[in-house]
Amino acid sequence: MSLQDAAGLVGVLVILLAYAGAALGRVDPQRPLSLTCNLVGASLILWSLFTQAFNLPAAVMEGAWALVSLFGLARWALRPKS
Repeated sequence: MSLQDAAGLVGVLVILLAYAGAALGRVDPQRPLSLTCNLVGASLILWSLFTQAFNLPAAVMEGAWALVSLFGLARWALRPKS
C-alpha cells in the first residue's frame, strides 16, 4: 500500500467517524470538531486522488465536501459571540 492509499483511507475513516458521530447524536455537525474532521478527511482523499489515479467525480465530491466544511468553519468563527 502506498502512502497516498493510506492517506486516502485515513481520510475516509475520519469522515465516516464524523458522520457516524453526527448520525448517532454524539457530535454536533455544526461545531468545529465535526467540520474539521470533514475538512481533514476530504483533504487527505483529494491528496490521494491528485497524486495517484485521478478520478474526476470523486475529486468533485471531495472538493465540495472540503468547501462546505471550510464555509461551516468560517461561519462558526464569524458568529456573534454571546
